[in-house]
Amino acid sequence: MIKIGDHLPAGMLDEFIDVETEGCALGPNQVDVLAQVKGKKIVIFGVPGAFTPTCSAKHVPDFIATHDALAARGVDEIWCLSVNDPFVMGAWGRDQKAAGKVRMIADGSADYTRKLGLEQDLSKRGLGMRCQRFSMLIEDGVVRTLDIDPAGTFDKTDARTMLTHLD
Repeated sequence: MIKIGDHLPAGMLDEFIDVETEGCALGPNQVDVLAQVKGKKIVIFGVPGAFTPTCSAKHVPDFIATHDALAARGVDEIWCLSVNDPFVMGAWGRDQKAAGKVRMIADGSADYTRKLGLEQDLSKRGLGMRCQRFSMLIEDGVVRTLDIDPAGTFDKTDARTMLTHLD
């Protein structure tokens, strides 16, 4: 499992882009993790699934609501990582009104989640391989903080805890 002081592993993820811009086509776009985190301070939080109760009612809204406070403390971007396809993550981002605040990043096959060592098998609940609920602060590709909630809880991975790491 990844730990504080480790460099993020190389990998490609996906993000659904709703508005075409230079370098980003409409629809799914690949995200080169190492290229995107280089020289930046990024909060990445992982959730078990899009549109799930705790993730939709608490986790994502918490980071959207604290976007400005995190930015004021030097955070360049906030990413939500989930083992879902980019179409689902795009729809969830629209539903949550995350645009401009939280990037909804898809790890469709859980490959990157496995590289982080943060996977959990929820096959018995019909969900397959998923991401554990976590949050981490990344500075120039290095993990500075890492919090993981035990399955079924939401205690340590919220945005307010992340703010305490930045104080």
